[in-house]
Amino acid sequence: MQYAILCYNEEDVVWSMTKEEDEAMMTRLDVVQERLIKSGKLGPSLRLLPTTSATTLRKSSGEPLVIDGPFAETKEQLLGFFVVEVANLDEALDIARELGAAKTGSTYEVRPIALYNPDKRSVAGT
Repeated sequence: MQYAILCYNEEDVVWSMTKEEDEAMMTRLDVVQERLIKSGKLGPSLRLLPTTSATTLRKSSGEPLVIDGPFAETKEQLLGFFVVEVANLDEALDIARELGAAKTGSTYEVRPIALYNPDKRSVAGT
């Protein structure tokens, strides 16, 4: 089963890290990611740019409203996510714990994925 492991953190803390602090954190995450790649469990993982680069499209009634910034103002922001292929929730939680140990101060949300639209690019050549 696939799970998304969503990483939240206080954006101002993360984006104020020195280059050395950021590289050290990413090195710790690379250790976890390399193990997951070798075991065939890691799918896409993405690091999102700051919410100051976000644009939100809100639709209520009438024409959609395009605004700068994130959808919600919260203390913690979604900074990235990992997609993992594991047997069950317990295994996904174990991976989230490893990621949390590598990247202190983050909150991880683990959510099952229901495939909505398979990637047609992978079957286009067949």
